[in-house]
Amino acid sequence: MDRPKDQTERPARPAASANGATARPEPTAAEIKAYLRTHPDFLVENAELLSLLTPPSRPCGDGVLDMQFFMLQKLRGEVTRLKGQQRALIATSRSNLASQSRIHAAVLAIIGATSFEQLLQTVTTDLAVMLDVDVVTIGVEAARMKPPRLPMPGIQLLPGGTVDALLGDSRDALLRADVAGDPRLFGSGAGLVRSEALLRLPVSEHAPVGLLCIGTRRPDRFHSGQGTELLIFLARTLGITIAAWLDLAA
Repeated sequence: MDRPKDQTERPARPAASANGATARPEPTAAEIKAYLRTHPDFLVENAELLSLLTPPSRPCGDGVLDMQFFMLQKLRGEVTRLKGQQRALIATSRSNLASQSRIHAAVLAIIGATSFEQLLQTVTTDLAVMLDVDVVTIGVEAARMKPPRLPMPGIQLLPGGTVDALLGDSRDALLRADVAGDPRLFGSGAGLVRSEALLRLPVSEHAPVGLLCIGTRRPDRFHSGQGTELLIFLARTLGITIAAWLDLAA
């Protein structure tokens, strides 16, 4: 039956999706071609899309290889490699910034101590939280091979020559991965230590040699390939602060 002549034709409505929202029609091939013609640098700015495209295969005859295909494959591999390097660089930068922030917070806590006892308490208790580690102790060399135990937890008396035996004469830091914690350095917390940072603690020529010991249960947290500048800065700040509280000349 014919429709009444006064009834006008209306355009069909777009199909609705399951959640009630109007589904957007996919662009046609012609629309995509037109967009790429007006934006010729689109694939340059979105190079990762090259790995999703299938290049055309050109018939070259028997025994003839299409070098364009291999060149495109090489470019795809290069894009993947560069993206991996970029992700690694970003992750390293974020880690370095986080470490820098932790060290700065620890330094502020050290120089902000209002007494020598609070300073030692801050180092041996609060620094573990600030640095996101498990154990922080201060080792102090004593003249006797079997020194008495100090009353404050986190202060370890060491036999004379221990620091040089660990670090050598000229090194200020030693970072070791996948180790068992030494009770001489970490006391009762040695069982938690799987990687460590040992830092020379320069207090004064008139004071015993010291060692700042930082340990964590993560086997790869500290390792020989890491930079030590921030950790050495932390140890030097602590040494200067201790010397100031004890009124020791440099």
